[in-house]
Amino acid sequence: MGWEDDMVSSILRAEEDNIMAEVRRQIDAGVAASEILANCNRGMVELGERFSEGSCFLPELMFGGMIMKSILAELGPLLEKSGKAAKTGGTIVIGTVEHDVHDIGKDIVVMTLRGVGFEVIDLGVNVPPQGFVDAIRLHRPLVVGLSVLLTTCFKAVEATTEAIRQAGLRDGLSIMVGGAAAGDLLRINAGCDYYGKTAIDGVKYAGSLAAAQ
Repeated sequence: MGWEDDMVSSILRAEEDNIMAEVRRQIDAGVAASEILANCNRGMVELGERFSEGSCFLPELMFGGMIMKSILAELGPLLEKSGKAAKTGGTIVIGTVEHDVHDIGKDIVVMTLRGVGFEVIDLGVNVPPQGFVDAIRLHRPLVVGLSVLLTTCFKAVEATTEAIRQAGLRDGLSIMVGGAAAGDLLRINAGCDYYGKTAIDGVKYAGSLAAAQ
């Protein structure tokens, strides 16, 4: 088993000391911060799937999120440095939808997007539809990202996309949705353009739009 699988296993077992030591070893070995983050994210995706299946519970999911915050703190400066060098370009507005206060997945996406050179406007959590509308008017982003962890907040995703449409801001704007509760059915029902299962999926989607400009 390689270091990549070791990282995934450590996250699944909530072995914070092991995973942080491995992150630092890979940094010292010259592995790109984006690659390290991608492998850590694999562990969080699998943890989320186990939670959905009922084979792990909320404390495990929350502790995995805490570990990911520590990883992001370690990798953040490297990701931002590489982002400045990459200069992918484009502005992205992102936030967790109204009534949802979870930020782990959103923070991973924000850090990864900045790591490849996007300017990211992070609206935080519990963002009402009007908050997204105001940010779109102000920043004229390439993409808007809606994060949702709770299934009870599906209507907030739908309300946000409808508010954007009612404000006359939908044309030429791509909306992506992600998070533990998201899926392709939500994308369709809410009228979003893309569902990203992982942070890396979202980054690839945004990158493809930037490249097409």
